[in-house]
Amino acid sequence: MERAIFAAGCFWHVEDAFSRVKGVISTRVGYTGGHTADPTYKKVCEGNTGHAESVEIEFDPQLISYDNLLDVFWNIHDPTTLNRQGPDVGSQYRSAVFYLTPEQKEAAHASKERVQASERFKGMKIVTEVTQAGIFYPAEEYHQKYFQKTGRTSCSLC
Repeated sequence: MERAIFAAGCFWHVEDAFSRVKGVISTRVGYTGGHTADPTYKKVCEGNTGHAESVEIEFDPQLISYDNLLDVFWNIHDPTTLNRQGPDVGSQYRSAVFYLTPEQKEAAHASKERVQASERFKGMKIVTEVTQAGIFYPAEEYHQKYFQKTGRTSCSLC
């Protein structure tokens, strides 16, 4: 098994999208990319920790490639909006690929370039950051599999 970490707005939506992908073994939501140890949802929502709401994915590379996960990532959010996805605004909602290996870094940059050159975002700049993953802090338990637990199908502000 391999791991991947993506941020694309509200982590509930991102987790739900990836959990439906064949080859994804497990998902968990959390926080990464910041400078504060042991962040909480409340602190991340205040915007002072530097963390992004993220999803850590465990996947079987024999069933789905990292490149295919990147394709899912580009298709579930708008990578041209800086620190925003829909009504959710703040750096915690930024678009980011947090790579874990040199191969993931190379694949993420190549994928970003392909998407930028495509017709899909013609005339718009992709603002997604490609950054080495730091510590991934799992979110509080009530956030894990939130849509499954609550029956909700959309996200809201912190």
